[in-house]
Amino acid sequence: MNSKLKDSNTDFLFKAILSLETVEECYNFFEDLCTVPELKAMSQRLVVAHMLSTKRVYSDIVAETGASTATISRVNRSLNYGCDGYELVFGRMEQTKKA
Repeated sequence: MNSKLKDSNTDFLFKAILSLETVEECYNFFEDLCTVPELKAMSQRLVVAHMLSTKRVYSDIVAETGASTATISRVNRSLNYGCDGYELVFGRMEQTKKA
C-alpha cells in the first residue's frame, strides 16, 4: 500500500465508492465528484490497462483509445510494478462475466 496515498480522507472516499451498488449509482456519484475530463481520463487509463493486460500493442491502444504513448507507458509501469490493483479488478470482472 502506498503510504503517501493512505489517509482518512482517502479512506472516506473509498468507503463511499464501496457503498455504491449499481452502475447508475456510480454514474450519479462520479458525475457529482469528478469533472468530465477527470472521469474520461480515469476510464481511459482503465481501458488501456485492460488492453495491455491482454497483450495488445501500443499502436493498437493509441488507435482505439486516443491515449498518448506517455499515458500508456505510465499505465504499463503500474501493471508491472504497481500494487496489482488492475489485475485484481480484471480478475473479478472476468469472474462476474462467467457467473
